[in-house]
Amino acid sequence: MKFFTSKTLWFLALGLSFLFANETTAQLTLPARSQEAEVTQRVGITDITIHYNRPLTRGRKIWGALVPYGFNNLGFGTSKSAPWRAGADYNTTIAFAHDVKLEGKDVKAGKYALFMAPKEDGTVTIVLSSNTTSWGSYYYDESEDVLRVEVTSKDVEESKELLTYEFNTVEANATIASLHWGKKRIPFKIEVAVTDIVMAGIENDLRNPKGFQQTTWDQAAGYAFRAGNLEKALEWTNASIKGNFFSKENFSNLSLKGQILMKQGKNKEAIASMQKAATHATNNQTYGLVNQLITAGEKKIALKIAKANVKKYDGAFPSNYSLTRVYSSQGDFKKAIKAANASLKIAPANFKTRLNNEIEKLKKGEDIN
Repeated sequence: MKFFTSKTLWFLALGLSFLFANETTAQLTLPARSQEAEVTQRVGITDITIHYNRPLTRGRKIWGALVPYGFNNLGFGTSKSAPWRAGADYNTTIAFAHDVKLEGKDVKAGKYALFMAPKEDGTVTIVLSSNTTSWGSYYYDESEDVLRVEVTSKDVEESKELLTYEFNTVEANATIASLHWGKKRIPFKIEVAVTDIVMAGIENDLRNPKGFQQTTWDQAAGYAFRAGNLEKALEWTNASIKGNFFSKENFSNLSLKGQILMKQGKNKEAIASMQKAATHATNNQTYGLVNQLITAGEKKIALKIAKANVKKYDGAFPSNYSLTRVYSSQGDFKKAIKAANASLKIAPANFKTRLNNEIEKLKKGEDIN
């Protein structure tokens, strides 16, 4: 019996040849000699991410040998004057979630290839390139540079067998990133305009569904106040107080408005807002409000609110303690001691030592504020 014709065998052979051809070109997933790594640091709300492959020293001389000085013709690819890839294998990349400054120069948000050209004198040219997908720096093209800056490397005691990127210092608005390999570290400073970025984000959030909630406007106003943008802080807290479907007076927005107006030098309006806030306040919130008024020098208003609070909460702690602080600020130590003793009877156990010490100070005619 004949199972295959010559034509059938020909098509079968052709199909098998395609199958084996595909298999021989397929890439297996195998461990890289220089393993992949990634490190991220957040500054404010901005993520900075460095992605790289980590070569090992393996007993070799690094600087001036494995990593040549300056820009070089690597003998492969299209580049005739290439920096070091600052890692291994594919481009080392650095990504910024928002606009930043690198060593004082502006860099737009985005992802960049990170190259370095160390020199024998310890200076290093750092290059950011728009080409993030090439193998190493063999195809480096100067026309794709986004930034070049000069930094100074540092010789350090600790030796790193594995090339390592680190964020050594992190501040509120900046970080120091560095490459560390062998006994050399190459640091570079990245600065972030945190307040501007956050404020721009808030402006956008207030126009989307997040802005349909009063708490969003309260948070926005609080951030703007702490950041020193009093105009926006007042605008946003006013929106929380009235004018929107969610608007409603409460202790938080009225007391914040009082603080903003006080900073603006509008003391009369500030006091009016704080007095209104007191009508919405809990016992503990009143304590904080009274302290703010004492600090602002509005002792008469502070006394009026503290007395009303003692009556409202029938002397519950810390109402009499608030009264103690007001009398002390006015130099009326006799009344301050009386209020302190009333507070001492019901104060929490962990507060009694502090209160006893303050009573002793009051007896000596010393202000406890």
